[in-house]
Amino acid sequence: MAHTFLMEAGRWTLQGNWLERNGMPIAVKGKTIVAWGRENWFTMVTKLVFPDSDREDISFQYRGRLDAGERQYTFVLQHSVLGRVEGEGWVTPESIVQRYWVLGDKQRRSGFETRHRLDENTYYLSSGIMAGHYLTSTMEATLERQPESPYS
Repeated sequence: MAHTFLMEAGRWTLQGNWLERNGMPIAVKGKTIVAWGRENWFTMVTKLVFPDSDREDISFQYRGRLDAGERQYTFVLQHSVLGRVEGEGWVTPESIVQRYWVLGDKQRRSGFETRHRLDENTYYLSSGIMAGHYLTSTMEATLERQPESPYS
């Protein structure tokens, strides 16, 4: 498979815009680290910062499993704003698509993410968070793979 994001361990930077209902776009930057362990388990940690805003940072800690040769995976996520989250992902020839839902949430919040491969070092990310049937926020950003450091 041609995907490098998620399929391979690596470090990625993110840069784009965050938009909330009735708000103006806010610049967002971030970093993601993907690591693979035994028996096809992966971890992914992401931190988003909003440099020109007083908005608090958002962090994500994923743990998931993708069997070799499969195109679907499941994951659990600890999200600094949403709390405990479960989700599923699909690996398509050109994109990685995820959907998730917040556990035990009275607001029925859920979300989606699509990472579309532009080339082996660049993906375009589009995501959204919903409460019930309403979109509450979206993000669009470019993900760039960082070169391997001899000291990592």
